[in-house]
Amino acid sequence: MKAFSAAKQWLGEVDAQTAAQFVAVASDVALLVAPRDVPVIRDVAFGSNELAREITEDWTGRAWLDLVTIESRPKVEALVRDALANAPPRWRHVNHRSPSGGEDIPVLYAALPVAGGTSVLAMGRSLRPIATLQQRLLDAQQSMDREYSRMRQAETRHRLLFQLSSEAVLIVDAASRRVVEANPSSARLLGAQERALIGRPFPERLDAASERALETLLATVRATGRTEETRVRTADGAHEFLAAVSLFREERGTFFLVRLAPHGGAAGNGHAVPRASRVLELVENGPDGFLVTDPDGRIEYANRAFLDMAQLATEELARGESLERWLGRPGVDFGLLSAHLKEHRSIRLFATTVRGEYGSVTDVEICAVAVPDAEQPRLGFTVRNVSHRVAAEKRVHRERPRSVEQLTELVGRVPLKELVRESSDMIERLCIEAALELTGDNRASAAEILGLSRQSLYAKLRRYGLGDLVSTEDDAEPPASA
Repeated sequence: MKAFSAAKQWLGEVDAQTAAQFVAVASDVALLVAPRDVPVIRDVAFGSNELAREITEDWTGRAWLDLVTIESRPKVEALVRDALANAPPRWRHVNHRSPSGGEDIPVLYAALPVAGGTSVLAMGRSLRPIATLQQRLLDAQQSMDREYSRMRQAETRHRLLFQLSSEAVLIVDAASRRVVEANPSSARLLGAQERALIGRPFPERLDAASERALETLLATVRATGRTEETRVRTADGAHEFLAAVSLFREERGTFFLVRLAPHGGAAGNGHAVPRASRVLELVENGPDGFLVTDPDGRIEYANRAFLDMAQLATEELARGESLERWLGRPGVDFGLLSAHLKEHRSIRLFATTVRGEYGSVTDVEICAVAVPDAEQPRLGFTVRNVSHRVAAEKRVHRERPRSVEQLTELVGRVPLKELVRESSDMIERLCIEAALELTGDNRASAAEILGLSRQSLYAKLRRYGLGDLVSTEDDAEPPASA
């Protein structure tokens, strides 16, 4: 410690009140202690409002040793003893018991003799902020250690699977198009040493047509982010295989994950693409939308037709999202589909709509099937666009529904209020038709049977388009025989 060199010159006129303010400002807590057999606190000053709020009890007149923990009592005695002996001040860590029974309050004290050695001034700095920072640092370090351990374990599993996988896998830098990693299976398939592939340009060791096709495929995948496949063959034409390319990002780089599936057989032997790949290609390019979801409706696969209906650019935008986001009435249609699938496992010709991301609405029919007994339960949906059919029906059938069956077909497409109005109109029209048939198309008698005036009947006939109202004898007075 180094004191002022001219303290008497500059601080000689400082009074007790100013000195007390200095002490309060310079410390979080200050104690004036009477140095008896048991040090007793005569006065207390707080420079920290937070510490003052936490220490709610009055320390004045209490023994200092009674306010600290057992292990801190020798430190308090040493502080008082050194101060009375005019020893150089030494900071000591003292823990006060919390009045609320919570965590101890750590304070760093230094003591000085005052009033000619009749009292001891103990100035303390709260260690709570430092303790909080230390605890945060410890928690962060432990979290980093756990995360590092988890990453090391994941990397070990990745390396093991990568090396032991029977499927040929290469990781290619998307910017430089050079192989970053290659597993032993890919080296065997391409007829090269594993180390010889690392750092080499990709694609190579393929025939010219295959290299061009794979270059185009890599550019397409990088532009769209969608997984694509193509058939390629080795430069010697001895082997043909299916290359599937996916795009992923790691830290600041972008990479291709290239999987090579042996096709089995020499090039030009006329073998078809494997059945699963052929079916997947047909589904992907089919005119009807096709979806695979988990039991909760989270999309795992969507073909191009559905992406067009939902106005999505790539499959990645749909994967993981709920089908309910684009399907019909939110909270209604998917609930009905899900409940029906749980009970019957399949459903056909469910009429609803698909809402596009940019406001388009497409009338569709959905057929769905549930596979609950599989290892991983899934739901499959085919979505057929029937907008043209619905538009044609609307053009041909402009008249109102004429039967209960036609009304029930409108459930889900038309609000209940309109359905009730349609039902009333249908019943009214059927009654008028029955009355006309009973009276031999005598409208005056039909009006009497229905309890209507002729003017009201004519208005309803015009409304429903019944009969020829241009020239009719019923415009005159009804015959007496009616």
